[in-house]
Amino acid sequence: MEFEHRPVLLAPTVDALLQADFGGKGASRSGQADDAQAEARAHARVQRGVFVDGTFGRGGHSSELLSRLGPEARLVVFDKDPQAIAVATELAARDRRVTVVHDGFATMREALAGLGIEHIDGVMLDLGVSSPQLDDAGRGFSFMREGPLDMRMDTTRGPTVADWLADASVDEMREVIADYGEERFAFQVAKAIAARRATRPLRTTLELAECVASAVRTREKGQHPATRTFQALRIYINRELEELARALASALELLAPGGRLAVISFHSLEDRMVKQCIAAAAKPAVAHARLPLRESELPQPLVRSLGRVLASDDEIAGNARSRSAVLRVAERTDTPLDADAATFVPAMRVPGESPAAKRGAKRRPR
Repeated sequence: MEFEHRPVLLAPTVDALLQADFGGKGASRSGQADDAQAEARAHARVQRGVFVDGTFGRGGHSSELLSRLGPEARLVVFDKDPQAIAVATELAARDRRVTVVHDGFATMREALAGLGIEHIDGVMLDLGVSSPQLDDAGRGFSFMREGPLDMRMDTTRGPTVADWLADASVDEMREVIADYGEERFAFQVAKAIAARRATRPLRTTLELAECVASAVRTREKGQHPATRTFQALRIYINRELEELARALASALELLAPGGRLAVISFHSLEDRMVKQCIAAAAKPAVAHARLPLRESELPQPLVRSLGRVLASDDEIAGNARSRSAVLRVAERTDTPLDADAATFVPAMRVPGESPAAKRGAKRRPR
């Protein structure tokens, strides 16, 4: 069955990678190249640039980008989802500029090195779950459709959500649901799951949704009681935030001067990480503010923030899933990267690694 795919913030994302004068809300003009240099770099990117689509999906953003690139440009696309890779492989057969990698964007640095690519001119990431994945009940992402309790982006490897819930302790479940779902009833949900599995295992999405609904006493208007729990389990089982942290560090290392990073986020956890990473790389001197250093001795910005873009009213009217989308954009400066790029990515505590959950550390998905 074919499922409709409607890419979010399509034109702004591709504009962010290619337009010399791109700037969203809150864009910084500090460190901006002069107009002539900016135009020259933009022209070179279009004609022979190397780009990465870290979340190919059904190829909406990639196809739009390819339509605006020259014949000597190159696009490397990544995805974990076997269905997405099948679509990408068909595209690569028609367009010699495309190279396909069946893996997550966290492997960007190693995969590009294997392809002989040292620097890139742009990278785009469309985070979270895609419309086809949500609409396909067999993938287990939706609490509105009956399906197996899976939620893996890559269905060829790793434990399913059902596998993890069968063995996780109440403390482990509480941590994951609280940290990754920001669910205030996390403890009650974890206890409800433990009580249910004591009588019969949770195997389907609707079984889990009903179990969660019994424990969540109040919810925001218009939001299903299981929304936050499903989000948390999906993020955890796919290690989404950990992989995003690796990808952001890789982008700082790989982007050539003038290269662009464009990231679309759909919830506060991932958007906060992107925002803080860009801010830290744009103002590295802040960390040295109390040291007795001359201005010339302070570290210079690695990136220039090009601001953020939200979906227009027209886009939201035509695609409700774009309502929560936030596009953040940054441009790499000429400053050499002398430190570990990971230092610019916010530190995160991974659920399952706290003292309360160490007993289950070996069961975390790899």
